[in-house]
Amino acid sequence: MTPSLVPAAYHETNAPSVWRRQVARAFSRASGQYARLAQAQLQMGEALWSLLPDRADRVLDLGCGPGHWCRRLAARFGPDCRVFGLDLAPGMLDVAHREAPRGIDWLCADAAALPLADRQVDLVFSNLAIQWCLDLDTVMAELNRVLRPGGRAVINTLGPGTLHEISHAWSSPDALLDFRSRERHLASARLAGFRHVQCNAATERFFYPDLAAVMASIKGVGAQTPRSASRLTRSDLAGAKRRYESLREPAGLPVSYRRLTLVLDKEADA
Repeated sequence: MTPSLVPAAYHETNAPSVWRRQVARAFSRASGQYARLAQAQLQMGEALWSLLPDRADRVLDLGCGPGHWCRRLAARFGPDCRVFGLDLAPGMLDVAHREAPRGIDWLCADAAALPLADRQVDLVFSNLAIQWCLDLDTVMAELNRVLRPGGRAVINTLGPGTLHEISHAWSSPDALLDFRSRERHLASARLAGFRHVQCNAATERFFYPDLAAVMASIKGVGAQTPRSASRLTRSDLAGAKRRYESLREPAGLPVSYRRLTLVLDKEADA
């Protein structure tokens, strides 16, 4: 048995609605400690900042979590910009609203069914959210639908090779999400109607002092949903610790993310 640090969504037989409820509950439970434990996620989000347009009047932060990027986007584009922060987890939105009670519209909804009109936003910003979406093609189609002609989506997601140290330590690749490839994301974006598509890959590595800190960095930001499994034994834990320690570097125990950064530009009207 291995811990469901990141649930194997594409191996599950649950209906999509059950999956969405599980993800929403997991991230809602994590909302109070997300900002403290999500340093890796925040650092990766910085890669999107240089890709923003000079101006945007309406911005959607897709998978906004506790609202960190919403607040920064509102400051970046000024008081005349309307920012929408959308998340599946109501607990995350509760925290976000407390941090920014005015000036941002908070939406509790699914990325595959955006509660926005066609051609409504100039910019979609999404940092490490769409890897949780079962139907990538529908998500991409929704992004294309809500973007105005000439609009842009900038997205961080995760590709194969992410968290490979976790798989090694627990001796079970099935414990991890089936992260989709760069080619799969490009194909989905083009299918949705985007003609100007970029996807760059980079490996981001972070280091932690021990296995408990590694686990906290992943579980503590909501990357865990309930799965039926037997309880971990002391032998299981000892084996995982031993295998992870074999990977130790001078900076600590490594955790690797294969970051995919997408830029999707919607064609302007002729």
